This record gives sequence, C-alpha cells and structure tokens, in this order.
Amino acid sequence: MAAEVNLPLLPDRGASHIVAWRDGRAVSQAELLADVLALSGVLSRVLPSTAATSGVAPAAINLCLDRYWFAVAFLACAHRGVVNLLPSSNAPMHLAQLVAHNPGVIALGDQPEALMAGCPWLDAAQAVASERASMMAQGRDVAPDATHADLHETPAMPTVPADRVVARFHTSGSTGEPQACDKRFGLLFAGHQAAASAVLALTGGPCPVVGTSSFRHMFGFEATVMLPLWAGGALTGGTPFFPADVASDLAAQPSPALLVTTPYHLRKMLEADIAFPPCAGMLSATAPLSPDLAKAAEARLRAPLLEVYGATELGMLATRRTSESSAWTLLPGFSLASSEAGFMARGPSLAQPQALHDLVEPDDTAEGGRRFRLIDRSSNLINVVGKRSSLGFLNEVLQSLPGVQDGVFCVPPDVAHHDVTRLAAFVVAPGLTPADVLAGLRPHVDPVFLPRPIVMLDALPRDANAKLPVAALRALQAEHLQRKGGTT
Repeated sequence: MAAEVNLPLLPDRGASHIVAWRDGRAVSQAELLADVLALSGVLSRVLPSTAATSGVAPAAINLCLDRYWFAVAFLACAHRGVVNLLPSSNAPMHLAQLVAHNPGVIALGDQPEALMAGCPWLDAAQAVASERASMMAQGRDVAPDATHADLHETPAMPTVPADRVVARFHTSGSTGEPQACDKRFGLLFAGHQAAASAVLALTGGPCPVVGTSSFRHMFGFEATVMLPLWAGGALTGGTPFFPADVASDLAAQPSPALLVTTPYHLRKMLEADIAFPPCAGMLSATAPLSPDLAKAAEARLRAPLLEVYGATELGMLATRRTSESSAWTLLPGFSLASSEAGFMARGPSLAQPQALHDLVEPDDTAEGGRRFRLIDRSSNLINVVGKRSSLGFLNEVLQSLPGVQDGVFCVPPDVAHHDVTRLAAFVVAPGLTPADVLAGLRPHVDPVFLPRPIVMLDALPRDANAKLPVAALRALQAEHLQRKGGTT
C-alpha cells in the first residue's frame, strides 16, 4: 500500500510575508494562518468528521462574499477534512439541491444574516473573531497582532493529504445542467504550478491580484485565490463589477496588479469614459476573446493580456496572447491526443484523461506539438439549409457591431416544425432597432444565418462570470419566441 503523501496547506514564505490586502491593510501569512486554524477549530466542534463511520466526508457550502474570508473558509475546510461545496449560482433552487444531496451540510458565510434557508449557518468571520478572542484569553493565540513585525511565535504550516477531496465545483450550466466536479488537493496544487509559470512570465513576478470573476467558478478560484496564495502574490477581498470599481480597486493596490476578468467586463471597461491605472497583466476567460478587443484592452490598460482556455473539469489547460496569435499553447505537462470520443487531455491536474467539449485542430509543427487551434464547442456548430457555421462566430460578429452592448444567437425551440431553420437573436443595444441590427449583420453574415426574429432586451441574464446559462436562455426563448402555433 502506497504511503500517504501530505502537502503543505500553503507554501511557507515566512510569518511576515504579505498574502492579502484588505481595505488598504496588509495581511501577513501569520495572520491568515491564525484565522484558518481558528475556524478549523470551530469546524471540528460544529461539524465533526463523519468519514470514520459513514465513509462520506462532511461538507460545507462556502458562500463567503469577501475573497479573503472565502480563502480562510476554503483552507480551514481543507485542513479539517470538510469538502467545500462551491455552487455555480446562489439561486435558491441550486442551493436547495446542494442541501438535499448532502445530508448534514452547513453553510459558511462572512455576514451575520444567512443567505439561505433550511441549512445551519455559520458566520465564519464572527466565528474566527470569537475563537481568537477565546484563545488569546487563554494565551493560546499564536498571532495576536500579526500586523506587527515582532512576531514571536507563528503556527506551524499545516499539511493536507494530497488525495483528499477539498472542493466540489459545479459547472456553470452554459452547456446544459450544472454538473458536480470533485477536486483533490494534490491535483489542484499540480495544476496551479503549471498555470503559475505562464502567468508569472506575463507579469514578471508575484503581484496583487484583482478579479472581476467569481471565485466559486474554477477560473476565478484558480486565478484569484490559488495563484496569489500559492505563487507568492497577494489576494484582494472585493469582486468589482462596474468599470469605476475596477479602476478604484486597481489603484488601491501597492503595486501594479494582475487583473483577472472576462470579455464582457473588458468591453464594459472600454466603453467607460474613465482612466485605468496600468496593470502588471490581464487574464481573460469564460468566453472567446476577439483579437480587436484584446488589442484595445492592452492599449487602454497598458499591459499584456493572456487568454485562458480551460473548463471546470480541466482547470486551466492552455493560454494564448490573443492580440498576437489565434493558436493556443498547452501549459507545461499537458498534452492532447485524438480518440474515438474526440480529443482527450492529459496533465498534472487530471487524475485520468479528460475529454474536451470543443473541436480543436492540433498544430504538430510548433512548440513541440503543444499548440492547437480552437474551432468551437461541438454544441455550437449549426447547419442551416446545408450551410455550416457556429454560434460562437455569429455571437462574436453580433457583439462587435457598433451600438450593440450584448447579444446572443440561438436556435428557436420549435425549428423541427419548419422545413427551413431560422436563427433568432436576443440583443442589448439601446437606441437601435431590429432593422438596424439586421443591417449591421448583413455585410458579415451569410443570409441564411441572419436572425429572425431579433428581440431587443434591456440586459441578458448573465451569471457572475458573464456566462449565459442554458436554463436562462431557455427561459428567454419560452417568454419571447414561443406562442401557440409557432414562434413570433
């Protein structure tokens, strides 16, 4: 029987190493560890391990809104053997399903009022404050004032079994129903090391990280939690959404920061008439990024932009400098191989080969066979009266039109009743009419792919990662495209 491998909870860079910035205040490694161990102690009493008797590890839904407290809760659960349940949405239906499927689960937050009903609620921030006050009264708090340089005693770095399941992510639902995906500590760490090499080459070294992406999503978690904590940078607490908030958070950092964001947020930033501080670099994911948008973002923020290719099941798999090349380069240790089921990915973060959901074209002539081109998601390919295109390409054209703030093509729900398939589109474009949008599309799109109808909306129901879940798109179709006897 192989010996159990244990890994440090965090790379030990010393008690005074700054791991986070919160409200302009530096947080040291010693303070973070003291908070983690305090919450771990609370969890041992509130949620004792059931693995010994049932074989099922206890679980907690991590709903902390501040990235720092999310990280504290995540690390405390990992240390205690509690699985972090990370929902793709805070919608009551999704949370209720997690509770139903995980008997005995509790919810962790960083605010007194519970975000959900029907589940025991633990305010992690308050629990840590109370536990550390109690420990201090007993002379057991190892970092009573971690902001001072005279730390006389710091906690030993805890370890975690590499094979321990520490997180259960849920896919966003952009390609169907959200699916659960377990992550083991050792594989998370190995995947981080591969991604960190590419990111640190972009930024020139560790730096603060500001993120507009949800840290309960795999990309946001890897880039805004794991990367700063495990690669020597510093995480930040907030998740700015509006351009002015992004600019403010970037300006608040002690040095140029890495901005982790999405194409949707980048477009909103470029549309805003405000100045942005220079960045150390930018990471973008969750949707295809056009070369024009990448070049404009690099010029506006005076920093290089790296686009990330990956998935919840895969983690980060490849990157590209979108302003310079359409080809993706696999991260160190990853490879692609063709099979009857499509292309399979292998790599340090994968326990077994994982199928891609996309069509790709390997380039065996460059980078030692580590480069490929992304064609599109298999589910996005469409055939209209014998002509082929992809929804991804059509969406990119639509969103690039002057005056269009957002938009998406879709296949109407009752096309099976028609001899000729017609596409539809939902568009956010204040001041434009459907005729204006149609006129803008004509020079770029084959007539058979022109959408009819075009439904004008105030906004699309995107999630925290700017993705449009299938369920939300179906609801739009049911509301606007379906009538008795056919579509509008």
